This record gives sequence, structure tokens and C-alpha cells, in this order.
Amino acid sequence: MDRIFNMDNKFFTFMGRVADLIILNLLFLLCCIPIVTIGPAITAMYYVTMKMVRNEEAYIARSFFKSFKENFKQGLGIWLIALVLIILEFMDFIIMKQLSGGIYTVVKYGLLVIALIMVMILQYVFPLLAKFVNTVKNTIRNALLMSLRHLPYTILMLLISIAPIVAMLFNTMIFSYGILAYFLLGFSTLAFAKSYFFVKIFDKYIPKDESEEEEKDEDDWTIEGLREELDGSTEGTDSEETVSDETAAPADEKPENDNTTEQ
Repeated sequence: MDRIFNMDNKFFTFMGRVADLIILNLLFLLCCIPIVTIGPAITAMYYVTMKMVRNEEAYIARSFFKSFKENFKQGLGIWLIALVLIILEFMDFIIMKQLSGGIYTVVKYGLLVIALIMVMILQYVFPLLAKFVNTVKNTIRNALLMSLRHLPYTILMLLISIAPIVAMLFNTMIFSYGILAYFLLGFSTLAFAKSYFFVKIFDKYIPKDESEEEEKDEDDWTIEGLREELDGSTEGTDSEETVSDETAAPADEKPENDNTTEQ
């Protein structure tokens, strides 16, 4: 009987996680209402889900709004840049329909390549912003280089993101329940699932000795690092893409220069 009502058993742990994801999803949707704040909201959501994966989260709302506030300007800037590019891409596809022959084919595939690159960058850019402090330019650059360097993970995460939408489009019943699920815990659950990959990827850019020595409390997630991996200067990485040449510093001591920092 004690096992049944033990709050540490798997059932209560699972239900607690579901409750956390519901709360996180609602916070995310609430902060997305102005549209222009979607970038900071995505960043804050990944900040929390990556802490969940590491079993470091304490208070969902407090951690969410901590990241939302700290990354608001950069998250807003990156999102507005992405929004403008998405609108331009959409307009280009409309204009493309007026073309014909070989020009149409060249423009079509050119736009598809650009769209794919944008999707790959957006897949990484907000989790990167949630984890490391850097300039907007370097964050976008690192997002592209990481998406290429870890291409299998990139493809797998894209499939995870697309699969529910495809399933909803092919079945009206799934569509109805799917919409409800997305509003309840869909976005946070997808972020949580992909955070397992992001944690594994980002750990490659954090020196192990520093990650072992760092003392983290429930809200401070700051480990110095990144230099060797981001430079691509470690032994045995000559054949891999170089990801930015910026150094790292503690997130709570935000540098005045453009150095990369982990949060």
C-alpha cells in the first residue's frame, strides 16, 4: 500500500511530468498571443524542457519567465528576422508561379533550398539561445553549422515535429483530438522530446571537467565552456564543420563583448 501512495513511484512521477508540460504549454501559448513574442516564448520553453531532461527544474513558471525576460531582446530580434524572411519566401513562391520553363525550375529549387536552410536554422536557434549567451549573428551562424554537423539528429527532430501534423491531416478524428492535444500539452511535449537531442548535442560543446565541477542551483544553469568544440579545434574533428569561433563565459556575468556564454 505504501508503494501505491509513494509520490516517488513511476506513476506519480509520470503524472507530475504531464502536469508540468501542461503548465509549460499554457505559459507558452499565453506568451505567444502578441505574435511578435513567439521567439522569446520558444526560447523560454526550451530553457525549461532542457532543464527537465537534466532533472534540474524546480519551478516551471519561475524558470520560464526568467528565461523569457533574459532572452527577450535577442529572441524578439531573431523571431522578427525569421518572420520577415518567411514572408519574403512566401511572396517569392507566389511570384514564381508567373514564371515558366527553365527559369521556373531554377527558382523553384532555389527557394526550396532556402526554405530548408531556414527550417534547419529555426530548429536550433532558439534552443541555442536558451542555453548559451551570444550575439544574434553568432547564434544564427551556430544554429546553421550545428544543424549541418549533427544532420542525422536534425532530420530526426524534423520528423518528430512533422509527424503529428501529417497524422492530423490524414484523419479528421485525429485532427480534432490533435488540435486539443496541441493546446493542452502538444508544443511543450514536442520541445521536451527534442530536448533530449539538444542536451546530447550541446554537451559536446561543454568541457567535461567544468561540467563536473559546476555547482548549479534550481535557477542557475551556468557552466563555462565551448571554446574547443565551437572552434572545431579538438583533435579528431578536422573533417567536421566549425561552429563559431566565440569563447564562453558564465551566463550570470554577461560579457560586454560578443563572447559565447552558457546559461
